[in-house]
Amino acid sequence: MEQIKKGEAGVEFDEEKWVYDSSVDSRGRRPLRASTGVWKASLFVIAIEFSERLSYFGIATSLIIYLTKVMHQDLKTAAKSVNYWSGVTTMMPLVGGFLADAYIGRFPTVLISSIIYLLGLILLTMSRVVPSWKPCGAGICHEPRKVHEVVFFLAMYLISLGTGGHKPSLESFGADQFDDDHPEERKKKMSFFNWWNAGLCSGLLLGVTLIVYVQDHVGWGVADIILTAVMASTIVIFCLGRPFYRYRMSVGSPFTPMVQVLVAAIKKRNLTCPSNPAQLYELPKSEYTQGRLLGHTKNLKFLDKAAILEEKEITEKQRDPWRLSTVTKVEEMKLILKVIPIWLTSLPFGICVAQASTFFIKQGTTMNRNITHTFQIPPASIFSLSAVGMILSVTIYDKVLVPVLRRATGNERGIKILQRIGIGMVFSITTMVVAALVERKRLGVVEKDPHKSSLSMSVFWLAPQFLIIGIGDGFTLVGLQEYFYDQMPDSMRSLGIALYLSVIGVANFLSSFLITVVDHVTEKGGKSWFGKDLNSSNLDYFYWLLAAITAGNLCVYVIVARRFSYKDVQKRAAVTVADCYVSDGVGAVA
Repeated sequence: MEQIKKGEAGVEFDEEKWVYDSSVDSRGRRPLRASTGVWKASLFVIAIEFSERLSYFGIATSLIIYLTKVMHQDLKTAAKSVNYWSGVTTMMPLVGGFLADAYIGRFPTVLISSIIYLLGLILLTMSRVVPSWKPCGAGICHEPRKVHEVVFFLAMYLISLGTGGHKPSLESFGADQFDDDHPEERKKKMSFFNWWNAGLCSGLLLGVTLIVYVQDHVGWGVADIILTAVMASTIVIFCLGRPFYRYRMSVGSPFTPMVQVLVAAIKKRNLTCPSNPAQLYELPKSEYTQGRLLGHTKNLKFLDKAAILEEKEITEKQRDPWRLSTVTKVEEMKLILKVIPIWLTSLPFGICVAQASTFFIKQGTTMNRNITHTFQIPPASIFSLSAVGMILSVTIYDKVLVPVLRRATGNERGIKILQRIGIGMVFSITTMVVAALVERKRLGVVEKDPHKSSLSMSVFWLAPQFLIIGIGDGFTLVGLQEYFYDQMPDSMRSLGIALYLSVIGVANFLSSFLITVVDHVTEKGGKSWFGKDLNSSNLDYFYWLLAAITAGNLCVYVIVARRFSYKDVQKRAAVTVADCYVSDGVGAVA
């Protein structure tokens, strides 16, 4: 049955037929709810995300092996090279997210960046199949040709550039297909992030099994050809979904209103805030055409002064935005500032995640990878267990835990976003402890029989640490995605996803920095924890250090999360919105 509502101006609108969230359809009109958005649109988006993750993990998980075996870099240099590339790849979305939100729009940004990504894959393929660009002319060489190094790293960083626009815009564009103010679509949106990551993990799973197998047994060039063909086909599929998408128009730089709030608050620093927040300045709902109105929260009170309406401003028709801001603009500024502590306390988790694609995989190369006498697992394929752990945790969380927790807590999400993130951090600590114990056992095997090394030890000893970090990803990484999309201002959601990605990017840089510092300090003590190879290293000590850092950080995170107040979205006329957790924005317990 269609629900016809009446807005503040007395104008009737049919919210079951039309979408009233400031989005438009492919022809620039108000979208029809039945024929646009929701799963019919987001499945096209998930398809191209599957392709991108297939390419990314097919390349990233075997990168350290390629650098050490083909390009003959030592362990420390290869680990740093991987971390630098991963860091740049996950930092570039900050630029792409800003451009998508402010000027280009999310759909055009995804399309342009996907083409750049495809060009990077084509160049990477050429670096491995064009005879004069191959690492070696014939046989085995001790160092690759310079032309190969140049073309290879140019291709890799071209892929980074493509990722910069692709990742933040695509995920936020997919989430835009669900109307926050429509009860049924809002529930589906909460599941979107879970199934987005299921699609992501499917790409990861194939990337670290099928693609890595082809790299190991057929050739690097053939694997690149497969990745290039898949990416090209999914770009076409993404474009076919154009009639079904809902689009958000870019609204200019989102930072200008933020600066205006800060300037206005400084100008009015000597004024006293009214005891009743209702006396602060806000536009009527009927005049607010972009985004949603936000309710007042009690923290960061200094910024409230930007919304104090002075007597001389009451009669002014044109109010100076550099002297007077609305409550919504003030609250958006507060949202940006409140993100910073959460972002900082998420970094140690990212450092733990960085080990899975470097040292964890390198450990696998030193162990027995035989399944049968004739079949051997490629070392990077063990990474697939983290994808299995993530798929299991996301599926069980969405289908089992959330319905139970909804009934128990009365919260639509089951538990609050920051609680979900904190649970994943506990798993990351457990991962480092398990990894340290397994590495100590492996080194013990090496000491007993240096000639045979750790080849007598099955690679499946690494399975627990990969599974546990995958389960942790299902809580923390998915939680961070949802947090940085949901708790950012509506005009900055691509940038919000970019901030989530930057957690992993900065964590990769920090991991490289930590390796350098630990190497320098321990070398002065007599023996570095990072030797020429794994058997002459003490990675178990490094894992214990990471476990201690992450445990200490978790204590800080709990304090920050308990004091956090969630976004308080005002109800649209006659429409119930459950985007907020507490009416006054205070006292939310993570």
